[in-house]
Amino acid sequence: MAVNLERYRSGSLGRLYTWFAIIAALVVFSGFARSYFLKDFFGTPALPGLVHFHGLVMSSWFLLLVVQTQLVEAHRVDVHRRLGIGGAVLALVVVVVGVITAISAARRGVSHGAPPLVFLAIPLGDMLVFSVLVSLGLFFRRRSPASHKRLMLLASLGILNAAFARLPLGFIQSVGPLAFFGLTDLCVLTCVAIDTVRHRRLHPAFGWGAAFIIATHPLRLLLAGTPAWMQFATWLTG
Repeated sequence: MAVNLERYRSGSLGRLYTWFAIIAALVVFSGFARSYFLKDFFGTPALPGLVHFHGLVMSSWFLLLVVQTQLVEAHRVDVHRRLGIGGAVLALVVVVVGVITAISAARRGVSHGAPPLVFLAIPLGDMLVFSVLVSLGLFFRRRSPASHKRLMLLASLGILNAAFARLPLGFIQSVGPLAFFGLTDLCVLTCVAIDTVRHRRLHPAFGWGAAFIIATHPLRLLLAGTPAWMQFATWLTG
């Protein structure tokens, strides 16, 4: 009975990560439906090739996240680890393409509610958060699987800002960064809270990882627009 109960708990906790991976993928699809996934139905402007490639890379990452969490839930850790090698390469591509796309958008004068060079702090901050958490997740891949799965999930939840910002909801468009940062934080904290209640303790990877994501949000707002940032952004896009 004890073994069966442990398997039940393990499966229940595994479903937590699967459900949040699916939620993240749905947020991405909903946020970018008009401008990317279903753009032909909405008649939105054509996108540069780089943006299409960026969309493909990011979509692949969130699809992989769903597959990987389901593999763990199904106890197919062997397949999960083999896919993880490709996932590490894909994570690197996500960062490189994400940074290039953000810089390119700033050069073209494209932003979301703020001057392009000021807004650049937000997507570049996302790539910093993602790269740090994924790197730590890969570091703990064999040392601590419990930390690994939490860090990889947080890395994905932490870059939902862009998708939340594009949801066709009036309050997001009127409030701006505080709204989409807040929704990202709510998603992160909900996941952490459920995990903490079920385990009856806050896992360090979730504690430090969530704190890192949330702390970067006001820091980006404080940094963007400062003379130092503007000088750096001008150099970066020059």
